[in-house]
Amino acid sequence: MQSIYAMHQKNSDELEKEEKFLIHSIDNIQDLYLTMLSSLLEIRKKEIIFLEASSKKHLATPEEKNPNKKFIDNAVLQLLENSSSLSIALEKRKIDNWSLNDDYILILLNEIKKSTLYRNYMSTSKKSTFEEDRQFIVDVFTDIVAPNEKLYEYLEDHKLTWIDDVPLVNTQIQKQLKQLSENEDFRVIKLYKDEEDKEFVSLLFRKTVLNELELAKEYIDKTPNWDADRIAEIDTIILKMAICEFLKFPSIPVKVTINEYLEIAKEYSTPKSSIFINGILDNLVKEFENENKIKKTGRGLM
Repeated sequence: MQSIYAMHQKNSDELEKEEKFLIHSIDNIQDLYLTMLSSLLEIRKKEIIFLEASSKKHLATPEEKNPNKKFIDNAVLQLLENSSSLSIALEKRKIDNWSLNDDYILILLNEIKKSTLYRNYMSTSKKSTFEEDRQFIVDVFTDIVAPNEKLYEYLEDHKLTWIDDVPLVNTQIQKQLKQLSENEDFRVIKLYKDEEDKEFVSLLFRKTVLNELELAKEYIDKTPNWDADRIAEIDTIILKMAICEFLKFPSIPVKVTINEYLEIAKEYSTPKSSIFINGILDNLVKEFENENKIKKTGRGLM
């Protein structure tokens, strides 16, 4: 949707160039995912360095000489540290953001150590259960790392396309952390489910762009109370993409298409857009079904 909108704004007809940027932007989601995961690794490393430096001070206190290592020994942080899947992915994608921007890691570490969450966790040197370690890291990520404003500003400055992807990536990481078990290696998730999933991106983009006039004809006369020029441009793109899925993607259920585009409208368009789009799509589905235009394959696809 954003790529098609960008094409409209630039009056561009360079389909291949815009498609390459679209694919590149989606590939960058993986880099954001790895960057956020690696922040946990780097936070642990910074604390190790801090504890070692403190223990070597000339007038080190007994606590500094024999520090509570519960945080750096956290079982989940060690799982991440020992994950070959994660280390290979970080090396392959050349994720080294924090080596050049370690001030953000120090900000996060300081926020963690100031928190009640950290104080409660560290209040005893007794070894935690795996479940306690896991819940602590889930809470640290959810309550301190993910919502940190300074980190958000860095991500926004580093790659503009990341801003829309931050909630998706953080939710995925949170989900993975919650599902970790003690005797399980942490594995980096794939960006695409399969090759068909990857192809869908280009197909939807191309089929919508190349058939915009044809797709627009399907809804123009269904909006008698709206001048075509008065419909928000984002809404026209959403309608075209939804109609494209109705007519040209037989494996996608109608209800899934409607729900997806209503969510996009709520996120990116005007307050009343989702109601407007829902009404148009509902009427179009009834019309398409009467005319036998919608041909879905598989069970439960209507």
